[in-house]
Amino acid sequence: MDYQKVTVKLNPDTQDFRDVFMASVGELGFDSFVEEDDHLEAFIPAPLWNESLLVNEMFQPMFSLEYEVELIPEQNWNEVWEKNYFQPLLISNQCLIRAPFHKDYPIAKYEIVIEPKMAFGTGNHETTSLVMEQILEMDFEGKTVLDMGCGTGVLSILASMKGAEKIKAIDIDKWAYESTVENAEINKCPNIEGLLGDASLLGKEQYDIVFANIHKNVLINDMSKYASVMHSGSKLFLSGFYTQDLEDIKNAALKEELQFNSHASKNNWVVAIFER
Repeated sequence: MDYQKVTVKLNPDTQDFRDVFMASVGELGFDSFVEEDDHLEAFIPAPLWNESLLVNEMFQPMFSLEYEVELIPEQNWNEVWEKNYFQPLLISNQCLIRAPFHKDYPIAKYEIVIEPKMAFGTGNHETTSLVMEQILEMDFEGKTVLDMGCGTGVLSILASMKGAEKIKAIDIDKWAYESTVENAEINKCPNIEGLLGDASLLGKEQYDIVFANIHKNVLINDMSKYASVMHSGSKLFLSGFYTQDLEDIKNAALKEELQFNSHASKNNWVVAIFER
């Protein structure tokens, strides 16, 4: 899948206004952001891009904006990340995420090698790192895991390294599915099964732990599917949404008789934990 990179300059440019902008356009299909000193870079799947998504009237009188759009073809994504974004990342001083091309990186208890392509999920985004921090605190020995919106498969790989017995990783994006399969092989995780599709693939299997790192609207729409594959004691980790969306997520989970456990946040992004 091609992506559109939209380089945005706000006037005035404050962190509060950046948060408002990211929260607003995050509801419209933008799924990743990079903050630079004098601008933002927002990424959206090319089929979802439309000029009408960024109209100044949405944000006035708070701020105005100027933007430039650049198409990022899927075959160039690896080069884009290598040159600009993907640096070795250490999560909670325990888990290192790096690419094969990295030469200088620290030693960690868990080391995950990710071949970055069109799929987001290198751990640099808050939603991914939030879930990984939770994984590092948990016992996965012998657990069955479902990873919805698996991206590069990094959550599945860490769960496997922590002793999970069987993992099913699903993504609707072809490049994400292929990245998960490739990265599972690179990291010697044969217990990860990658599938191309969405929550309609879920059947009668039950999982001890479910990850869903997707957009708010998808999480709410598919909540009943997640609940259907959870048994008593199963845990559900939801991410990919903002702090102001937490109550809506809680209400959707409550309708499926899921109990809210706790949540953590970072830069206005949230991971929420539920239990059946």
